[in-house]
Amino acid sequence: MPEITHGGRTWRVANGSNLLDALNDAGLNVPFSCRAGSCHACLVRCLQGEPQDARPQALDSARRSEGWRLACQCSVTGNLDVATFDPAREGLPARVEGFDWLDDRVLRLRLIPERPLRYYPGQHALLWNNHGVARPYSLASVPWDEHWLEFHLDCRHSGAFCNSARTLIVGDSLRLGQLHTGALRYEPEWHMRPLLLLAAGTGLAPLWSLVREALQQGHQGPIRLLHFCRGGSYLREPLENLAELNGNLSVECVDWEQAGSRLQSLQATSRQEIALICGGRAFVEDCAKRMFLAGLPRGQILSDAFLTRQSGV
Repeated sequence: MPEITHGGRTWRVANGSNLLDALNDAGLNVPFSCRAGSCHACLVRCLQGEPQDARPQALDSARRSEGWRLACQCSVTGNLDVATFDPAREGLPARVEGFDWLDDRVLRLRLIPERPLRYYPGQHALLWNNHGVARPYSLASVPWDEHWLEFHLDCRHSGAFCNSARTLIVGDSLRLGQLHTGALRYEPEWHMRPLLLLAAGTGLAPLWSLVREALQQGHQGPIRLLHFCRGGSYLREPLENLAELNGNLSVECVDWEQAGSRLQSLQATSRQEIALICGGRAFVEDCAKRMFLAGLPRGQILSDAFLTRQSGV
């Protein structure tokens, strides 16, 4: 049986054990969210030994060369000496610059990192609070217009991170993990192609960033943005203002009760359309399937799914 060593403590695990489970079963409380290699909450550093990694491409080569691995994607097949991610030492301090409620459930959090960060619309970051709780959130800001990093937190449900976020005040400090790139992005060569943006709940956050990026880069093709939500879009006014200023942008807010019928009627405008989808996993999978059946090639359907307590928004 292979052995795992952490901080001078050593224990045996069954061959092939998932590294995240093995560490948490030993009481180390390594955070995780997606268990799919996307959120990067379960980052650990292998000081000696090498686990079997199911998704080596999920980390960049520089981080891998330093021994970092995503515990959820690793199997223990030999002895390992590991160190868990320490946000106090390895995270980037960020000061709370802004804190306000966009509606009764969505908290807008604006952070200024200790040093400037280069980022791209569509990326997400891991936020750590002072209690060692980590949660991944997509960026809602754009680097060319705002000096802060903006995040939209869905606080409908009780959770360790959201509960602590409710008590934040301007001037408080959080820690940032490394920025990560998911599937969502805007490519300049798309400038004449139709864009379809589908968001559920706070899945609007990265699409709010991406639609502004597309327009900033002079996108000429039509852009359709549909926000599926409960009780009205939390960004209705800025979305409508943006549409008034840009004739190629149309915005539609769809009540969640009408989501099924609206999606059923949704059609691709052409085979060249690019679909960008973000929201809960069930919503993302449903939208991606519908757009594929509507005639869009899979390579033109880009999506990021949030891990939610519910299967929908």
